[in-house]
Amino acid sequence: MKEFGPKGVKWLKIVHLVLASLWLGGAIALTAMQYGMRPAGDGALHGIDESMRFIDDFIIIPGAVGSLLTGLFYGVKTRWGFFRHRWVTVKWILTVSAVVFGTFWLGPWLNAMGPISARMGLAALADPAYAWLKDANAVGALIQCASLLFMVGLSVLKPWEARRRD
Repeated sequence: MKEFGPKGVKWLKIVHLVLASLWLGGAIALTAMQYGMRPAGDGALHGIDESMRFIDDFIIIPGAVGSLLTGLFYGVKTRWGFFRHRWVTVKWILTVSAVVFGTFWLGPWLNAMGPISARMGLAALADPAYAWLKDANAVGALIQCASLLFMVGLSVLKPWEARRRD
């Protein structure tokens, strides 16, 4: 399979950086909302939950899926590969793990909060199911942000030597 030329790699890098920025920015926004927003009335809690779902659906998910796909292109269509550099391998494992975690846990937990707050208003804050979802999302969001920031660090610092080719 033919690799991208220098211009193609630059365009891939631009797209990858934009998508990764969406993912990280959305994750930081959700984390800030979970820890910083205080609903003032019954409808406000549901509004916060729906706003977080909107950020997840229209910023985080496209950014995460796009980052995964552009990372796949980096591995297949450039000299970087998947296993030539340890930091690329670690970043790839973290990316797949973060997408899986978001898809099967964080997203469903976030999506489950809105219907409860719509039905119960501020009383949802005292509901054990809602409280668990809120706490799980808050901790999960911190883990997600930390791993995304670590991946940014890996991309910039490029630690560890390249693996030897035998």
